[in-house]
Amino acid sequence: MKVVIDTNVLISAVLRNRDPEAVIVFVLEQDDFTRIVSEDILIEYRNVLARKRLGIPDLIQQHWLQLISSLTSIVSVDQTIRFPRDPKDAKFLACALSARAEFLITGDRDFSEAQRLVSTTILSVSQFKRLVCDSYS
Repeated sequence: MKVVIDTNVLISAVLRNRDPEAVIVFVLEQDDFTRIVSEDILIEYRNVLARKRLGIPDLIQQHWLQLISSLTSIVSVDQTIRFPRDPKDAKFLACALSARAEFLITGDRDFSEAQRLVSTTILSVSQFKRLVCDSYS
């Protein structure tokens, strides 16, 4: 299964642990799951992790970026999606569509309006954990 993870899930995992971290680790550890990113998503991950106001130490930023880089597949995005509700989120939808991802995991409620634009199932962290992680084991 191919999975795209929104930046807010990554930041929640770094700052709060618990479910977001458990979901990311679950996806990374499963042999039959592929964590999908695009170059634009990787850039956003780096930029958001480095925001001074978040106060994430360099060592922790490096740890997460290394983990992501080593255990993800980078896809070339060949789709363009217009998402007026939040144009900066269009990159996640385009990535999911280009990769034919089964899931997009997000904490952003703006994506509820995006479900009609892609065949990818858009779930919150808690929904993914309940529906996929908990039933998988």
